[in-house]
Amino acid sequence: MFAFAATFTLAAALAGADEAVMQDPAPSAEAAPAPEPTSEADPAATQAVSTQGYRDLRRITPLRGDPAAGKAKSELCAACHGAAGISIAPNFPNLAGQRADYLYWELVEYQSGAMPESAMTPLAASLSDQDMRDLALYYASLPAGRAPAQEEAPTQDAALLERGRQLFMEGEPGQGLPPCQGCHGADAGGHPLAAHVDRDGHAPWAAYPALRGQNAIYLQLRLNAFRTGQLHHSTNDFVMGGVGQRLDDDTISALSAWLAAQGP
Repeated sequence: MFAFAATFTLAAALAGADEAVMQDPAPSAEAAPAPEPTSEADPAATQAVSTQGYRDLRRITPLRGDPAAGKAKSELCAACHGAAGISIAPNFPNLAGQRADYLYWELVEYQSGAMPESAMTPLAASLSDQDMRDLALYYASLPAGRAPAQEEAPTQDAALLERGRQLFMEGEPGQGLPPCQGCHGADAGGHPLAAHVDRDGHAPWAAYPALRGQNAIYLQLRLNAFRTGQLHHSTNDFVMGGVGQRLDDDTISALSAWLAAQGP
C-alpha cells in the first residue's frame, strides 16, 4: 500500500508538470526556459529541458565524464566539502559516494540560477559543462564516510530515531506523506532502479539522491527549502515540493536524525 502511495504521488506530481506544458506551450518572458547545458564530448547526455522552463529529469541519459579530471578540478570544492568529499561543516552536504547524476544536475541548477543564492552560486558559474560532469563522477567514485564531528555527535533519542525510520519506510498516511523509500530506496542509498536505462536511452531514476549518513542539519535545511517552495525547477523538485508541503518541524527533525544516524 505504501509503495503504491509513493508511486501515486510521483505520478500525480509529474502528470501536473506535463499538463502545464500542454496547457501553455508558449512560455512567457517571465517563464523563459532554463538554458540546456551542452557538451561536445557527449551532446546527448543532457536532454532534460522543457519549454516551460523546468528540467524533466525523467528524460536524462547516463552521465559520461572523466573522474580523474574531476579530481584535478576539485580543489575549490574541498574548502567546504573536504578533500575526500566529506563536509567540514554540518550545513554542507557530504559528496563522497553520492549519485553522479544527482550531483551533476544540482550543479546545473546552481549554474542556471535556479537555486537560492549561496556560496555555490559564483563557484558553479565558473564551471563548464564538462567540469560539472567530471566533478560529479569524481565525487561519486569516492567512498562514503562521516566527518569526525558526525562520529562524535551524541546519540539521538531512540523514540526520535524510530519515528524517523517509520516515516522513511512507511510514510504517514494521515498527513498524506508517502514513504521516502519509494524514491530513495529501502537503504536510503538512492532509487533501486537508478542504473536502469529504458528503451529510449533515458535513465528516469538516476537523479534521486542517496540520503543515508548525510548531515542532519543539511537535511533539515534541504527539507525546509522544499517545504517553503524554494526549489521548483525540475520534475524531482515537483515531487519533493508536494511532499515538503506536508512536513512539519517534528517530521523534518525525525527524518533528518534517522538518516544521519545511518552508516555510510
